[in-house]
Amino acid sequence: MRVTFIAVVMSLVLMGCQESLDEKAAKEAELYTKKNCPAQIAENLTMDSLTFESQTRTLHYYYTITGAADSVGLLNPETARSALLTELKNTTSMMAYKKAGYSFAYTYHSKRQRGTKLFETVFKASDYGRQ
Repeated sequence: MRVTFIAVVMSLVLMGCQESLDEKAAKEAELYTKKNCPAQIAENLTMDSLTFESQTRTLHYYYTITGAADSVGLLNPETARSALLTELKNTTSMMAYKKAGYSFAYTYHSKRQRGTKLFETVFKASDYGRQ
């Protein structure tokens, strides 16, 4: 009887230590931002942060565009959206979040004109297809 009681208690303790996927997403986004951001992604592109928006279950990537690319209207929204969607579909590191139907948002700001959004898009599970 005592062995059964201890086994049940240990099971409950271990179950209580597991974090939900939402908690994991929030934690990983915060940790990624602290460790890696700002990060130079390309010559004119810096990743500023990654956040998790729990209300909408969205992983949100924030970037700043600099230099010659930093101009309103220069970025073709259809081309940018298509390229980002292809990248998202091919990214295996996000498999758990894609299976769970999370959304992924991308926001690009101007460095030259602070506060100006040059491009923004959101992909839902219906866009990328659950893996």
